[in-house]
Amino acid sequence: MKPVLNRLRRAQGQLAAVIAMVESGQECEEVVTQLAAVSKALDRAGFKIVASGMRQCLGDDSGTPPMTQEKLEKLFLTLA
Repeated sequence: MKPVLNRLRRAQGQLAAVIAMVESGQECEEVVTQLAAVSKALDRAGFKIVASGMRQCLGDDSGTPPMTQEKLEKLFLTLA
């Protein structure tokens, strides 16, 4: 989970920078470019969480029932 936390912290810093840019009246193009970077960082963190939790979602030796294919697909589509 450390890589996920690093991605989320990076996104948090980028978002703070975007907020500061909007507050200071930066050019729209620059704000949108940085906002796209934040969005991409969050997407990557989400996909990393799903990928690292795939074994758990599909069921493992912990005794928890596996996630249905429909529910797993819905989880992926939430990030899309």
